Amino acid sequence: MAEWLVEQGIGEQRALLIENGDVLAAKLRWPEEFYAGKPVRLTLFSRPAGTRRGVARDATGTDVLVDKIPRELSEGQAFDAVITRAAIAESGRLKRAQARPATSPATTSDASVDPFVIGRIVRRFPSGLWEEAWDSAASGEVAFPGGSLLFSVTPAMTVIDIDGDLSPRELALSAVPALAHTLPLFDLGGSIGIDFPSLEAKADRKAVDAAIDDALAQWPHERTAMNGFGFVHIVARLEGPSLLHRFATARVDMAARMALRRAEMVEGPGATLLTVHPALQAKLAPEWLAELERRTGRPTRVETNPGLAIEAAQAQIVPL
Repeated sequence: MAEWLVEQGIGEQRALLIENGDVLAAKLRWPEEFYAGKPVRLTLFSRPAGTRRGVARDATGTDVLVDKIPRELSEGQAFDAVITRAAIAESGRLKRAQARPATSPATTSDASVDPFVIGRIVRRFPSGLWEEAWDSAASGEVAFPGGSLLFSVTPAMTVIDIDGDLSPRELALSAVPALAHTLPLFDLGGSIGIDFPSLEAKADRKAVDAAIDDALAQWPHERTAMNGFGFVHIVARLEGPSLLHRFATARVDMAARMALRRAEMVEGPGATLLTVHPALQAKLAPEWLAELERRTGRPTRVETNPGLAIEAAQAQIVPL
């Protein structure tokens, strides 16, 4: 039976849905952010006349887009709301978080489906499972027999290119299982475009469509049939930034948190030596390093090495 496991990391929470040792899905949450389903107290800041949409602010001054605003709610009034989509950073802009008043019939805040609530908290995931998701999202490439999936994040959609040296039909069919595995692994949602090889024969396109239907039967989405150019458009519920989006817009932040995870996981007596690319040093907040020392019971020393890749932080135990 599939089970959500949760690591309460430093600066982030991580969740994996695991069944028989395999990862079915992954999710990531940073505590300073809004997330879908979070109840919040907002004050309506602006509302164009005659509409049910507007902008509200929380106590910290963060703006949130709100829809389904009751007619009787006026600017300056406070109200309870539920976040329906987290903020998503894109190149050159930020899509604000979205919310609805808690009284809206279409709004739910159901903790019974929140992996970070229902998941079993563990000190660490089984070896290698989080690394698989993290490393794949960092590279934007997932290999499968005969080819690979290449991911690109754009403001309009996430684009997946399928490349390989098999025949077009074989390549397309071989890519489908990897695609079905990776979409929930990266926590992808919103508009997703998949560029399969062009298949001239209608029977070949139908075969790939059938394979996609079978592979994604348990993953909520809508999609188009493959067109003559091999393109398939998928739309899935978007609740926040995927792992891919985080690497596209906050790679250094992702790498800093992973560096802390590696430092927390090393064992033995002595001190923790954390070696990072210089760009990461400023991201390692003093309170995070203090929490690392509290959790490990060891002092921590941070050194920089410009020869390291941003994602390649190293942690080891050294003598006191």
